[in-house]
Amino acid sequence: MINQDTSALILIDYQTRLMPSIHESENAIASALFLAQVAQALAIPILGTEQNPDGLGPNDERIKAFCDQTFVKHSFNGAADGLAKDIKAINPAITQVILAGCEAHVCLMQTALGLQALGYEVAVVPEACGSRRVEDKQLAMDHMSQQNIAMLGAEMLVFEWLKTSEHPQFKNILKIIKNR
Repeated sequence: MINQDTSALILIDYQTRLMPSIHESENAIASALFLAQVAQALAIPILGTEQNPDGLGPNDERIKAFCDQTFVKHSFNGAADGLAKDIKAINPAITQVILAGCEAHVCLMQTALGLQALGYEVAVVPEACGSRRVEDKQLAMDHMSQQNIAMLGAEMLVFEWLKTSEHPQFKNILKIIKNR
């Protein structure tokens, strides 16, 4: 189970010059924003990554607004550029990372596998991910599943974070879900 106290949300490369070429990009962004709203309400750290922002531009402003920190990277695998160090700096108790982003078959997948290799429990929310080609996204999700990376629906994740209807934020989160 994903635990609110030991997890972080990482939003990968929702960059302004990349998103127009991503299949159903607005759906991926909408799901990422939903996750970010909930994570923020639950005080779960939110990190963003930007792949070579000089070339691909910054993250979409709607995404960037939720990020506690944005990590610039040049490796497709954010873990290779030190992302784990930033996660530990935010909270050394974080052992679980939830990833969403673009391109699913490149930066998202390589970062997921890289963080897993460093000992993190990794989960991905496919509905908040995208690639230019639908087939590439599906191959990435299949490959990560085969590597024991959990695939979660956005609402599945939210209710794992909450655990119970007695959670102090339950009613607030329910409003976010209903407004989705």
